[in-house]
Amino acid sequence: MRRQWVRITHRPSGALLAAGRLGWDITPLEGNFYISAKSLATSSFRSSFIPGVCPYKGLYVWQDLRLPDGSLSRMLGWRYWLPNPLLPFIWFRIALPRNHPELAVEITESP
Repeated sequence: MRRQWVRITHRPSGALLAAGRLGWDITPLEGNFYISAKSLATSSFRSSFIPGVCPYKGLYVWQDLRLPDGSLSRMLGWRYWLPNPLLPFIWFRIALPRNHPELAVEITESP
């Protein structure tokens, strides 16, 4: 059985945001990707301190992406600060929406 790999890039800047195996490294759920720290390819996400709540996943905060030119891509992702303890694959991970117009998602059979 071959493993699938995911690469997520920021379309306007071409910056690589995440790369890793589909599964525990990058977990798909409800049209979003929950990215582990080892698969995150950037340290440019910053908390916007704008909170949100999901009734069954918990309390989260929106994340902005600071680009190399100093501009921000606002509310590109989110991170659960008080996650549901029954969902360990979302704990403290950056989440990115699969269909965001600023993101390019490539899924391949090999890295």
